[in-house]
Amino acid sequence: MRDLGAGFGYLMKGQRWVAQHGKQFGWSLLPGLITLVLYAAALVCLALWGADFVGWATPFADDWSSPWLGLFRGLLTAVLFALALLLAVLTFTAVTLLIGQPFYESLSEQVDIAEGGHAPESGLPLWRDLWISARDSLRILVRACLWGVLLFALGFVPFIGQTVIPVLGFFVTGFFLSEELTSVALQRRGVQLRDRLALLRSRKGLAWGFGAPLAVAFLVPVVAVFLMPGAVAGATLMVRDMEGAATGARPATNDPHPASHGDGTDETPQGMTA
Repeated sequence: MRDLGAGFGYLMKGQRWVAQHGKQFGWSLLPGLITLVLYAAALVCLALWGADFVGWATPFADDWSSPWLGLFRGLLTAVLFALALLLAVLTFTAVTLLIGQPFYESLSEQVDIAEGGHAPESGLPLWRDLWISARDSLRILVRACLWGVLLFALGFVPFIGQTVIPVLGFFVTGFFLSEELTSVALQRRGVQLRDRLALLRSRKGLAWGFGAPLAVAFLVPVVAVFLMPGAVAGATLMVRDMEGAATGARPATNDPHPASHGDGTDETPQGMTA
């Protein structure tokens, strides 16, 4: 329970940090706004033409009598839209981080510098960082979608599906949100995806406390846009303290962290693996 509270505390600290640094906050809103417009356009298109798509995809039901045809296709249209909303929530952070990689990396670096006087660097060119971020985001998206499909199916179980499963869904989504947000700071420290996941699994309460409230807040897309900069800042603060706990002390101010090797292979810094 203490880790849950600590995770939520980092989320609040991040929001306070960006509130005190208005310039970084303003620039960091742009990626979220771009993603919001793209997602809103996609969902509007789905709302307008989703029923037509379902009709095209179910020609075998054309001869069904009323009201079964309308009920069947109406249910499929509702399920399609619900899945699209779930996918939007699960992928909003990943897509926003991908679009805003330079913005959020700069923000994360500023947090590191303000808190410790030094910002670890991956030592990789921007295109390589973008490629690693996109690759890892895709891997996380696959995992998140598998969980999403499972939880959606379990949602039809009487009572449990309407009580336990939604809560479980927020915790699962929160864990993946924490992974995506901490990846900005951890990738600069040369920590690979498998080690990032192991690190967060060793501190599930911290990851849930940080990510689950975000998962709830991100149901409102406009809120997600304004919380993203603070979430990146809070994730960086959390990474710094996790790193300090793993090594027995806060990161040294003048002691740079190991960068990735020139061959593009990320090496996990000592003390950051779970």
